[in-house]
Amino acid sequence: MFDFMKYRWWYFGISLLVIIPGLVSLLLFGLRPAIDFTGGSLLEFKVGEATKKAMTAESLRSDLQPLYEVTTVQTSGVQQYLIRGKTIPNDTKNLALDVLRTEYGPMTELRFETVGPVLGRELLLKTVVAIVLAATLISLYVARQFKEVKYGVTAVLAMLHDSLVLLGVFSLLGWWAGVEVDILFVTALLTALSFSVHDTIVVYDRIREFKKLHPRLGLAEVINGAILQTLGRSLNNSLTIIIMLLSLVMLGGESIRWFAVALLVGAITGTYSSTFTAAPLLLSWDLVSQWWYQRKKAQRL
Repeated sequence: MFDFMKYRWWYFGISLLVIIPGLVSLLLFGLRPAIDFTGGSLLEFKVGEATKKAMTAESLRSDLQPLYEVTTVQTSGVQQYLIRGKTIPNDTKNLALDVLRTEYGPMTELRFETVGPVLGRELLLKTVVAIVLAATLISLYVARQFKEVKYGVTAVLAMLHDSLVLLGVFSLLGWWAGVEVDILFVTALLTALSFSVHDTIVVYDRIREFKKLHPRLGLAEVINGAILQTLGRSLNNSLTIIIMLLSLVMLGGESIRWFAVALLVGAITGTYSSTFTAAPLLLSWDLVSQWWYQRKKAQRL
């Protein structure tokens, strides 16, 4: 049987190599919040078949600069564009559309929305509360199902690992490519966390079963056996998801591309963490507990 747990410090090292650059980026640059969190206006429109000149993100920003400070430009369909920027009233929006019609030709307004900064702060607060609440409930549920606190705590630590990876990646993307995080990113983050916990519970459940079948084996041997039996299933299951998400990233529209990227990063790190973070953390918890017990026992003697 291959000794997976022999290399657990290598797994932790790989995780740190991925997490540390993102953590530094988070501390230095943070995330680039979209108007969902900061407040602003969103305008979506469709351009007619015959345009006077080619429409690009830079030309849109340049043409609208006096009226509308545009932060992002996305394609949302065939000849459809979605632009986000600072808050503007409805009258200014109509003037902006008139400018675009003069420059590019006929176009149809599809959507215009304005999010106030108060609503943005409220949404951000609810996002943080949702993540904390989800982590707490998952920890309690897993601990209750497995009848040991260490299973719940290590499952949430693995989930925290995935959160830091995803947040760090998007902090780096925001600094390097100007990628913003919006409500779709929050959806992707929570979905990735649920995927990670689901895979972790599968591994933990197999550890519990293997422990019952082989009560004389140590925890390291039990974990090795459980990983050997679940690794193929986890990889096959994850690869189907990863292939689908890769297709979305490459062929999907601009409006969902970064949502798909967030899900893709979450799927990859969730697959890794369930086997190579959660299980080693469980063994480390057990080894530290044994060391602490022996230390206390020696002090009493």
